[in-house]
Amino acid sequence: MAKRPYIAELDANRFIDGIFAVYNTQLGMTRNGKPFLKCLLGDKTGRAPARMWNASEQLFQSLPTDGFVWVEGQTQAYQGEMQIIIQQIRAIEPGEEDMFDLLPSTQRDIDQMYEQVVAILDTVEHMPLRHIIEAFAGDEALMDRFCRAPAAMTLHHAYIGGLLEHTLMLMQMADAICPLYPQINRDVVITGLFLHDLGKCAELKWSTGFGYTDEGLLVGHIVQGVLWLEEKARQCREKGHDIPEALLMVLKHIILSHHGKPEFGAARIPSTPEALAVSLLDNVDARLQMAIAAAREPAGAGGDMGGNFTEKIWALETRLYRPDPTEPTATAVPEVDGAHPDEAAAVASQAARKPPSTPATPATPPGQAPPRGEKSGGSGVKNSDHRNRRGNSNRTQ
Repeated sequence: MAKRPYIAELDANRFIDGIFAVYNTQLGMTRNGKPFLKCLLGDKTGRAPARMWNASEQLFQSLPTDGFVWVEGQTQAYQGEMQIIIQQIRAIEPGEEDMFDLLPSTQRDIDQMYEQVVAILDTVEHMPLRHIIEAFAGDEALMDRFCRAPAAMTLHHAYIGGLLEHTLMLMQMADAICPLYPQINRDVVITGLFLHDLGKCAELKWSTGFGYTDEGLLVGHIVQGVLWLEEKARQCREKGHDIPEALLMVLKHIILSHHGKPEFGAARIPSTPEALAVSLLDNVDARLQMAIAAAREPAGAGGDMGGNFTEKIWALETRLYRPDPTEPTATAVPEVDGAHPDEAAAVASQAARKPPSTPATPATPPGQAPPRGEKSGGSGVKNSDHRNRRGNSNRTQ
């Protein structure tokens, strides 16, 4: 891929020439009735709005709605955010190595994370659960996708390797919490966490930008997860392994209920202690990751331009206060007499954007268990064939 600055590094009046991910390509009309192209351009560091004036219908039809493009143009500051004025654009097929630059990727080493997942799975003692784990871990194609898939399209862990990172975090949380609740069956919780989102390997696609597959739109990851569990259980039984029907039912319930409530996509409300543990842990990690990404990580170009408060995070139903109060640079939000809290936050945000030497001037704000079973010397999951899951893309992102 052509050498170029990342989106997060862009400043005003910079010439750009390179490959970007493109999102939501549209053809708009100016007030004078002339067509123009609008889209988002992105890479692993963020996204920025882009415009191309005097674009034609023919050019628009040649571009993907979501995909990858080569772009030549120039950056421009506009209404407090960075945008890209496109001079030339065309569709392009990037190489596999380019994907780690073009799409957001985990900052952690994928192979190391997978080894940690395997190590935790190897502590499961209940033999039928071990057989099920081995059936999934032995599926090379599925595990390759598990290590690369995002955990979501936008909300949390929405990057290459996000599903693996999310799953590992949940299993580590369970390792810390389960000893505090000895009545909960740890083996069931650990297995349930491993299985709960595996269906996203079929639901989501990431080879041409993040999106939903046809299977994802028509079946979904929850149902797909249950179908795969039934298939793996059948394979185990064909090998002579005992998979009790009650155990299989409990694992299906964990997958069906892990979203917690029907309005959040759950097919059932969690109705076992283990299912409740999986659902709560899943929610904790997802929501905290959203909060950290919004409030404690720098925004890329085209993102929120600063201030003490984020814009409203709809999934969290609130705006988040950014400063860490233990840091010496943390500042209090200025009070505005008679103002709504949102107005005070807007004033604080406006003040934060001014140079230190310029007095902050208030501005008008915008309108935002099954019992433990027999033990064995090893589950067989620690197989070196499953350690390197990225093939030639073995690199830390």
